[in-house]
This record gives sequence, structure tokens and C-alpha cells, in this order.
Amino acid sequence: MPTTPGEIVLVHSSDLHVDDGYTMRAWGGDGNGPLAAVIDAAHGAGADILLLTGDIFEHNRLRADILDRTRALLAAAPMPVVMLPGNHDPLTADSVWHRGGLTDLGNVHVLGAAGDSALFGALDLEIWGRAHTDYDDMRPLLGAPPRGAARHVAAAHGHFVERLPPGERPKAAWLITPDDIDATGADYVALGHWNARTDVGSGGVPAHYSGAPDYAETVNVVRIAKGGVSVGQAAVRRPAG
Repeated sequence: MPTTPGEIVLVHSSDLHVDDGYTMRAWGGDGNGPLAAVIDAAHGAGADILLLTGDIFEHNRLRADILDRTRALLAAAPMPVVMLPGNHDPLTADSVWHRGGLTDLGNVHVLGAAGDSALFGALDLEIWGRAHTDYDDMRPLLGAPPRGAARHVAAAHGHFVERLPPGERPKAAWLITPDDIDATGADYVALGHWNARTDVGSGGVPAHYSGAPDYAETVNVVRIAKGGVSVGQAAVRRPAG
């Protein structure tokens, strides 16, 4: 679908789980297969930005050759890529983000590495997200800043609940509530952590899980225009054979 004047296209995916085990076997020996397919889907959808909201990697212990392929795919991506570390791949000192040199790529923005926001002046767009920086519990959408651009997207990796459970004890669930979503005031809240594509917005602020490419077999195509936001899907295609 062609864009309309003033419209930007953001493609949203999550939970790719790049690895050297299950994902590698499921994608014909390429542990980066979901990443390559999502980049292709984003390009086919005419994306101005690709946003990946957590668990891009299965864990932080991946081998150098896996990360070398990740770096090459991202460096060649035909659009800027914004990435939010999740609970599987938190932004620790020895993480894939640092070992793989992913924070040094000019077209890649790792949220949390050099601030919690990525600004795209030509698009008048800000993408904010609170990265997981360890394996402990936290509230992914707390601390969302006020709008700093005409278009504002919030990214979070965690589990949506209608209400918080009683008590103060950490439960390592990384909870997100409807009030948290509405408080962002964002044009779109891009969520990760659930494998199924799910709309959890309450009407005020659109909020969607993209689902994992393995399970949903799609990416979310988010069109942000003066008249509002629309969310559709584009197929993620596995290589033939």
C-alpha cells in the first residue's frame, strides 16, 4: 500500500530469538534467519523504520560467528533499525549488544546504550523504550517521557495484565498495565514478550504485540499520519527449501 503525504511507516517485530540452537535448526541452519526475514518484510512494506522490541537474541552467550552475521545483516538493512533489549538479551556489560559491536552501527539504535530515546528529525519521530539491563523484575513502561516530537512511539518488553497483583514482592514478570500504556500518550506502543499477535490497547493509545515471526508469521505495519494510526500486517517468508 502506498504511503500518503506526511505518513511514516514503522514495521514492528519482536521475539526473534536469534540463536545457535532451536532457531538455527528451524531456519535451515541460519540462526539469524528470522532477522533476515523480518528485514526483508520491512523493506517490502516500505518501512521508514524497523523497530524490534526485545528478545531479538535467545541469550547473551551467543558465539562470535552468529553475532558477525547479525552485524552484517543490520549494517546492510535498507532502513534504520531500533532495537530494545529484552529479558532474554538484557543490556549487560558482557551482552551480545556490546560483544557483537551492535551499538557502533550508524543505522542501528540500541535503546538504553546511549539513552532511552532514538530521535529521527527528518521524520519528526521519537522512539522511547526502557531496556532490560539485568535479569531482575522491572516495570517496562514506567518513566515514559512527555512527547518530544510530533510522532511519539513507546517500546516495551513485558507481560500485559489488566491490573497489578497485590503485594510488593518482585515477581520477575515485567508487568504492563492499561494505565501504563495510556500514560505514555504515544501514537503507538510497540510491545514484545508474547509470541501471538495481540491488540491490548484500551482505545486511547494503540498498543500491540507483534508476535514472534516464528509463531505469528507476520510483522506489524504501523502507519502514522496526521489523521491517526493504522496497524496492519505483512507476511514473514522463510527461505525456500
